[in-house]
Amino acid sequence: MALASSGRLRTAFLLAAGLVVAGTSAALYDVPAVSPTLSGGVTAASAAATDDRVTTLTGPRSPFDPLGLVAPAAIPAGSASIRPGAVTETAGAGLCTSSFVFTSGEKILLGQAAHCGGTGADTETDGCTSATVPTGTPVTVRGTGGDVTATMVYSSWVTMQQRGEQDPDACAYNDLALVELPPDAGARTNPSVPFFGGPRGVHDGGLAPGTAVFGLGNPEGPAESSAGGTGVGTAGRTLRPRVGTGGEDVGGGWGHTVYTTPQGVPGESGAPLLDGSGRAVGLLSSLNVGGERESIEYTDLARAMDYARSNGGLPDLTLAAGTEPFTPAPAGVAPTDLAPPAGPPIAAGG
Repeated sequence: MALASSGRLRTAFLLAAGLVVAGTSAALYDVPAVSPTLSGGVTAASAAATDDRVTTLTGPRSPFDPLGLVAPAAIPAGSASIRPGAVTETAGAGLCTSSFVFTSGEKILLGQAAHCGGTGADTETDGCTSATVPTGTPVTVRGTGGDVTATMVYSSWVTMQQRGEQDPDACAYNDLALVELPPDAGARTNPSVPFFGGPRGVHDGGLAPGTAVFGLGNPEGPAESSAGGTGVGTAGRTLRPRVGTGGEDVGGGWGHTVYTTPQGVPGESGAPLLDGSGRAVGLLSSLNVGGERESIEYTDLARAMDYARSNGGLPDLTLAAGTEPFTPAPAGVAPTDLAPPAGPPIAAGG
């Protein structure tokens, strides 16, 4: 079922098959040929006086909290084999890119797009009606230290279908899935976003046009093939920094349009996005092509997390704060990889 969005038709297609549909929005996925003990609770009010990095993190303490509220601390980012941006492969469905690390009780969760579990036709992008694998489906996380078999424990698509969700904006843009890592993978996981560090909390609210944003691309090929030569190889793909500017909010605030250079490619669905303060904005959901200028749409993370807490059996879902400080200009990254795009196209004669 196709949906109207921002004057363009949103439709998914299998980019791995080489199909390109002008004037559409495409889901960016490929179809592939010692657990810490949590205790106590940290609220926004109690944490705010200590450090603004956790003022939007609520619920149980995270084992990755950089303030040292809970031991043990996360493995150093440079030694971790599982981080945001890791490739995920959902059994019977798609190959994608992970967003952020989360916790729920003693569980350590890795985020990806819900449509990464989609199994329907290429036009099925409505999360309330599109075919999808069920929760409990195995997900292979391709970390730098070897593959890890995780389990999808939440999907916004599955939850919305079970609840009979009627909000068309939520159906179109609520695109979050969570996979539970096995207990022994916690010791190899770090929540810091490669290159930029963070997240420092969750961005809550709209994304003003022209706002600087920072994320990850994940094209195929070695690092040296990417612009500027900046990249980290992982599972046959090249994790690289992506800088963009905000366009308009879509879906009543459930999604954000972002203009970036270069454009998205297959397998990048789920990739994380940060604002200029290092807060988590969202995860990559779809690509708009065929208009005056291509853009990427990201699911709003704050709304998607609230939905999971209220309806997905995860009332204590918490974003894990990065152990590395956020920086918009990471050392060692080529300037060409950090050059922001000009922003939304200017009307003719403007």
